[in-house]
Amino acid sequence: MFEYKGLKIRWHGHDTFSVESDVRIFFDPYKLSKQSEADLILISHDHFDHLSLEDLQKISTIKTTIVAAKECVNKITGIAFKEKIGIAPGEEKTVNGMRIRAISAYNIDKINHDTKKPFHPKEDNKIGFLVNINGIVIYHTGDSDLIPEMSNLRPDILLIPVSGTYVMTNKEAAKATEIIKPKIAIPMHYGTIVGTERDATEFKNLVKSCEVQILTKE
Repeated sequence: MFEYKGLKIRWHGHDTFSVESDVRIFFDPYKLSKQSEADLILISHDHFDHLSLEDLQKISTIKTTIVAAKECVNKITGIAFKEKIGIAPGEEKTVNGMRIRAISAYNIDKINHDTKKPFHPKEDNKIGFLVNINGIVIYHTGDSDLIPEMSNLRPDILLIPVSGTYVMTNKEAAKATEIIKPKIAIPMHYGTIVGTERDATEFKNLVKSCEVQILTKE
């Protein structure tokens, strides 16, 4: 667990984080080890390791708002929730006083050799999230390469993939961190499907523009 100005940030493996202050927020819940109750769930896209109905059942209640990429909305079924809201790149929503802006997330050069298309095509409108929680801004990039939409976002906390294959490599992530300009960067997208702790460590060694925190999986 990492605490920043009263926000408790936990990494649950892969791209999954929970953030707690007076509310509990989950990003891309996948392979959660225990039950919880989320006030807000953010889902970046519809791949199984980001949109997991099994994991949503562990944390979503009749008090939970789910904000998700529009491609996810009709696939979220059979679980309890207060409301579900679809969001597209560039759109902004306010939930419980928190401003949530969707940022594009897509591949430039990570190509599926079977389909000859990117794993995360721009036209799918998959997203990352820029979330303002009590004046603290967290940017979860979703599954993305380094793209122009990331420039100069200047969040307090950056959650960024480092594994390569489907997302940025650790070197690309280090370059993206310089461009995004966060105060603190936290690596993700390793240790579950692709990538290892070494990717996180190499990312930390490469980043000179801000503090890097490597979290222990909870």
